[in-house]
Amino acid sequence: MPGMVVFGRRWGIASDDLVLPGAFELFIRVLWWIGILTLYATRKGKFDCHGGALLHSYLIVLLVLLAFIILTLCAIVYVSAQGTIMNPGPRRSVPALVYLRALLYIPELVWACLGAVWVSDDSGGCEPAEVGIVLGTVVASWIILLSMFVGVLIVFDPLGSLRGPVPIGQYSGLRDLESSESSQLFYSARSLAVRVWESRLRLLCCCLPQDDNHRAAFSSIAQLVSGFFSDTDLVPSDIAAGLALLHQEQDKVEQFMTAIFSCTVYHPAVCEQREDLEIELEKAAHCMQFAVAAYGWPLYVYSNPFTGLCKLSGDCCRNPRAEYDLVGGDNLGCNFNSILHVTGLQYRDFIHISFHNQIYEIPFFVALDHKREAVLVAVRGTLSLKVVVHLCITLNSNLSFSLCLSVQQGISQAANYIYKKLVNDGILSQAFSIAPEYRLVITGHSLGAGTASLLAVLLRSTYPTLQCYAFSPPGGLMSKALAEYSKQFVVSVVLGKDLVPRLSIPNMEDLKRRILKMVSNCSKPKYKILLHGCWYEVFGGTPDDFPTEMENRREEELSQPLLGGGSLLVQGSTSYQSLSSDDSPTHSTHLPLYLPGRIMYITEDGPTRSSCRSVRYRAEWSSEMAFRSVLISPRMIADHMPDVVLRALHSLTSDRPFSLCPSSLSNSHLNVI
Repeated sequence: MPGMVVFGRRWGIASDDLVLPGAFELFIRVLWWIGILTLYATRKGKFDCHGGALLHSYLIVLLVLLAFIILTLCAIVYVSAQGTIMNPGPRRSVPALVYLRALLYIPELVWACLGAVWVSDDSGGCEPAEVGIVLGTVVASWIILLSMFVGVLIVFDPLGSLRGPVPIGQYSGLRDLESSESSQLFYSARSLAVRVWESRLRLLCCCLPQDDNHRAAFSSIAQLVSGFFSDTDLVPSDIAAGLALLHQEQDKVEQFMTAIFSCTVYHPAVCEQREDLEIELEKAAHCMQFAVAAYGWPLYVYSNPFTGLCKLSGDCCRNPRAEYDLVGGDNLGCNFNSILHVTGLQYRDFIHISFHNQIYEIPFFVALDHKREAVLVAVRGTLSLKVVVHLCITLNSNLSFSLCLSVQQGISQAANYIYKKLVNDGILSQAFSIAPEYRLVITGHSLGAGTASLLAVLLRSTYPTLQCYAFSPPGGLMSKALAEYSKQFVVSVVLGKDLVPRLSIPNMEDLKRRILKMVSNCSKPKYKILLHGCWYEVFGGTPDDFPTEMENRREEELSQPLLGGGSLLVQGSTSYQSLSSDDSPTHSTHLPLYLPGRIMYITEDGPTRSSCRSVRYRAEWSSEMAFRSVLISPRMIADHMPDVVLRALHSLTSDRPFSLCPSSLSNSHLNVI
């Protein structure tokens, strides 16, 4: 940190990122050099084939060239391993070593070409071992050169030419954007960053139609992503190191709090909400089956890898339109039959099924749930790239109902789409004409949970007894007032360290602040942080012992020049101001948004707990404060998967006597770090 400056531009790699790739190449080069030296020593004086003299000269020059490369790599690895992330001073010579290493690619390329010519033209009569060694040398050279080219493409920063070093005396110009020169530079950099990210998104989602709606969604996402770290000079490895440090710090705090609370004796009054929790768990486990069913055949086959295809194969090719009045979409036969298998309903119980999947228009189905006497609306969650673009977060948009409060625009438009289908097309009227005594229940997972929550708000005035069960809803969905209002009829279910319910702009700003604090105060080299972090993530163990706060380090040190006259932060930025304050939460410029309704928080217990019976999961009512920071864990994605959430709910409902008491340890303590 910051990005290394070579060849007149900044790159997406720092001077301390060359240890591991350099050591790997060094290992390959040493083995290569030993192999060539062994061949030369054993065949010395015996190069009597047609091209023997040329081979002799070729091997000598190759040995010398490899020796120079090995020495250069040793110097690069050694120097790059010096200092810390925030102390690049001992690595000042890395750019010069990079220039030297780049120059050595030229003779290596020439020698690889000469070796290829010798193998094709002058290797006749030579020993197969000699020809094989030279051929292997040529192939290895081209593989390394190609790997170097791919690596350059990976670390290339399109904004490198606009992110040159800024003299210290000109920081005030960055704060005062009324200055025409600094304003133009800032605007050009931001515009280019947005275009770069928009191009990346279009490449990633190349299968999607390039209509106006998709282009608008890509533009919104690009503006959000490009601006997130625009006020810092972090490279990807810095972020990875910060996440590794933060994960271990969070685990240390969790272990400490567990040790404190593990032997605490609680009065029976703490279980006074157990009956309510038990009832809601039963309902949630039942509704989660419908939320899972809404994903259709892909999730069904994923959850049943050995039998899923066999069960659906006889039904996928049938056309249900001839037998049932259903509204379709792609693969309706497979999707409909997977829904039947998951929910256990009959064909006649379905009122409407739509797998129409376009921007802001997501699949859903309406069915009669006779077991719970409910008209159930299940909204599908994120399953394809077409749905991912719904998560473009454009804040301060208004819903067309009386509260007029801020929500995510993409989810709001999806909720309005389903609302119009249910009301204007008479779908709900048809359902309640069949079962007028039933109540309305809405459910969904992930994006479907957010859409279901807003849909419930829209329908609340017409159906005052409706209930909504939102599983793993996206964070930052509702304003404080709307979240409080929704507690009357919405229950959100969150499992473990799921990332999505904690994913909001204020939380991401807080995560950035914590990453900056971690990397700025850690006294270990980056390669040690990454190696220990990888080991810890894969094999577990004891969290590393490192400082957790900045102590006396404040913005003065962060703004000091680093490599090439750069600095960690742009003065006057949000991150700069948050680090200059005390350890209070980041003062976000964005409106704080919250999860919908009451929050049922499910966490996984360890295999053994002192003075407690071993259980797999525990459930408790939680507050929105428990989700005001992102928890780093390998489970942060797995805990979001719908099949994992369903398994946790089934585990709880089958083992209620030991898992429903409020937890002895509230997870909200993780927000203090």
